[in-house]
Amino acid sequence: MKIEKNTVVQFSYKLSDDKQTMLEESDNKVPMAYLHGHNNLLSGLEKAMDGRSAGERFSVTLAPDEAYGEIKPDAEQRIPVKHLQGAKKWKKGMIGVVHTEQGRRQVTVIKAGKFMVTVDFNHPFAGKTLTFDVDIVDVREATTEEIAHGHAHGVGGHHH
Repeated sequence: MKIEKNTVVQFSYKLSDDKQTMLEESDNKVPMAYLHGHNNLLSGLEKAMDGRSAGERFSVTLAPDEAYGEIKPDAEQRIPVKHLQGAKKWKKGMIGVVHTEQGRRQVTVIKAGKFMVTVDFNHPFAGKTLTFDVDIVDVREATTEEIAHGHAHGVGGHHH
């Protein structure tokens, strides 16, 4: 089966920057799952997946505008420490998670105080040219429920 709108794709990946430094790697035992055609993946990566099949391996290099965007200079914000999740003590350069109106966002700590912390809302990979080495594990038809909810369910996907 080919990857097209309303298919659920399971894949594993390795992510590196333009200096071939490994930035991230998925868990090979539990592939990621997403519903294709519903903006659940970086736009450039989803385009590269289109029309491919289970068992295919490929690499795709994405410019910042197809990945996590350019760095926005006005993305710094002071927030209460209690809103930052991921550690007990915060130091400059650490990455945490904040719940916003747009959902969960990764942020980078710029300055940590006792009660307030200054964070950068740019994604840690913003402004970077990224290469994904992808291994497509499985492709299947999405269920009616998955299409209605706009995301994959089950292993590697969303659990309600």
